[in-house]
Amino acid sequence: MKIKSNDQVKIIAGKDKGKVGKVLQVFPQDNRASVEGLNLLVKHLRPQKKGEKGQRVEFPAALHLSNLQLICPKCAKPTRIAFENQEIKVGDATKHKKIRICKKCKKTID
Repeated sequence: MKIKSNDQVKIIAGKDKGKVGKVLQVFPQDNRASVEGLNLLVKHLRPQKKGEKGQRVEFPAALHLSNLQLICPKCAKPTRIAFENQEIKVGDATKHKKIRICKKCKKTID
């Protein structure tokens, strides 16, 4: 996945276009992510007990990943992401790790 939890992202389409926020949760099976404080929806809850009042609960709805663009932590610009396999030596064996790279500044994001 190009976008992970706790990444800073910019919304590039929709009602909150141009706003920046932190990713709370990613849903890879749906290609969606929820962003803190953005794309808020209101859900009305009925009272559960007698004498209790109903509530309006605001929560961030999930956005499609194509409407989000990662902000590079190094250059602080919205950017596309490249992937690269990096070899890590553990004892005698070598392991491959997939890392994210900023297309603008060419530095690793992870």
